[in-house]
Amino acid sequence: MTMKPFTRIHLIVLDSVGIGEAPDAEAFGDKGADTLGHIAQSVGGLKMPNMEKLGLANIVPVEGLEAQDTPAAHFGRLQEASVGKDTMTGHWEIMGLNIDTPFKVYPEGFPQELIDKLEQATGRKVIGNKPASGTEILDELGQEHMETGAMIVYTSADPVLQIAAHEEVIPLEELYRICEMARELTLDPEFLVGRVIARPFLGEPGAFKSTSNRHDYALTPFDRTVMNELQDAGKDVIAIGKINDIYNGAGVTEALRTADNADGMDKLVQVAGKDFNGLSFLNLVDFDALFGHRRDPEGYAKALEAFDARLPEVLGELREDDLLLITADHGNDPTFPGTDHTREYVPLLAFSPRFNGGSDLGTGSTFADIGATIAENFACELPKFGTSFLTKLN
Repeated sequence: MTMKPFTRIHLIVLDSVGIGEAPDAEAFGDKGADTLGHIAQSVGGLKMPNMEKLGLANIVPVEGLEAQDTPAAHFGRLQEASVGKDTMTGHWEIMGLNIDTPFKVYPEGFPQELIDKLEQATGRKVIGNKPASGTEILDELGQEHMETGAMIVYTSADPVLQIAAHEEVIPLEELYRICEMARELTLDPEFLVGRVIARPFLGEPGAFKSTSNRHDYALTPFDRTVMNELQDAGKDVIAIGKINDIYNGAGVTEALRTADNADGMDKLVQVAGKDFNGLSFLNLVDFDALFGHRRDPEGYAKALEAFDARLPEVLGELREDDLLLITADHGNDPTFPGTDHTREYVPLLAFSPRFNGGSDLGTGSTFADIGATIAENFACELPKFGTSFLTKLN
């Protein structure tokens, strides 16, 4: 490598912002999916001037945005190689892994065998056991839970088992123990759940509200990631948002929790304003959790435009030896039936104040190209998967 390496790399994952069906989308039931494109069409065009200048519409046409003659960032798209379209699969692949055995999702609820084992282990009955949003399930079953002491179990399009309990009915310590038991049960390859999440709440029927005492019980990646290599090399790996949970803390040197997208951007601006040597890694989950799964293209569009409006604050903190990478982990087309993720290409934008315009990076065959690029920049061992595009960034 002849170019001077970057001292800091900031990686933003726009959770679920896919940019069009992947070549194998039909095998996942997602033929025709286009998260960004369909959102833009739904609202008569997006207003994202900052992402427009970086070159978002140079990757694919986006209603409301114009392709730039001289985009500020290098641009391209990445295809997922792993067998899956969930959060953990996408993120783990970004950091150099290839998941060939998919995590399981449960669109009809969890097997009765697992529910029976959970009831036996905890001494409490289960109610729910179906896909639902956290708000809907509390409205439906919160009162029954308070009256019976049964725990509310539900899932989502991700391979996730969630357990909701009122903090005055099932104390936090007990809820956490229950989730630890569920985590052990779901390590069985027969069930293979990616995460168990404790979802405590307070309030009265009609006015339930989740508390900040949520806790995730995740799996540790099955192999070393680029984050492990960075940590071993003495570099900083600052996880912002749910990144720490997704990797179960593996390879993380500092973790910052966030309340929502706005808080995530606040935290990133703060991190970018301080000295460090390594990676800051942010996930902005609201796109997926609040708008994709709930099939709300208008809300999704507003969230995208709100992110774009905050982007100059991040760009203003970047130094000559900084690199900003913006991508996604899967799609979640809010105009599609159901509530599931969608198998799509993801965007790739690479910007540094040192660049004099950007070029077309083309289509990468795996999200792991990002991890390979980060590893090469910091002279770490390259992952088994992925091809670095570092030499194209000048």
